[in-house]
Amino acid sequence: MKLSVYFTPYGLTAHDIQGRPVLVIDVLRATTTIVTALGNGAKAVLPASGADDAIRLANNLERDDVLLAGEQGYRPIEGFACGNSPTEMTAEKVAGMTLVMTTTNGTSALLATDHGDPVFVGAPANFSAAAARAREALEAKGELIILCSGREGRFALEDAYVAGRFAREILPSRAKGVELDDAAIAAQQLVRRYGDRWKGAVGASVAARRLKELGLGADVAAATEVDKFDIVPQYAERQVRI
Repeated sequence: MKLSVYFTPYGLTAHDIQGRPVLVIDVLRATTTIVTALGNGAKAVLPASGADDAIRLANNLERDDVLLAGEQGYRPIEGFACGNSPTEMTAEKVAGMTLVMTTTNGTSALLATDHGDPVFVGAPANFSAAAARAREALEAKGELIILCSGREGRFALEDAYVAGRFAREILPSRAKGVELDDAAIAAQQLVRRYGDRWKGAVGASVAARRLKELGLGADVAAATEVDKFDIVPQYAERQVRI
């Protein structure tokens, strides 16, 4: 079996991912927001490559149950109904709705996995459920890619730490014959550094500090709530559903 980690989607090709199972992570904040929205009753989330693409997709749907959601540079997009905040994804707001969503990092990572099979959405919020499904996929196909969204094309501490937590949870106890790439090894070293301290590892990141500076500390807290939802969103045919 083989487990690989990519710290960003940049450099990931269709050939690398073709037919392989993928677990996508953007802890701060896209995958946390997606898990929360679907966990609170949203029908689907459609990732978009930018604000214009999101507006086009929403208009093409021609339905009343569509919400535009997302952010650029941490901030909500003017005219959109929602930002990229798990705290906004209440049942009152999103139940029965389809979200068309664009974010600085996370939706790009999802769009990069169009050739993966299956593609799961993971976060601390659905950690145990997502790890179990990813383990099943690894055992069935003999390989797994954990894809971090990173931050603007660069390494992001929070995603790498959570990738390490997932890798440790997914791999069988005392696993033998499992091939890890260097990034998977490095991610698990971060877990050795921070241990089980989700809040310490995620909170130490540049993204967490920036969110707190912007008064969005509640989003960081929400991103470290572990196993709040027992769901595993799956991305296929340009939409994320349970």
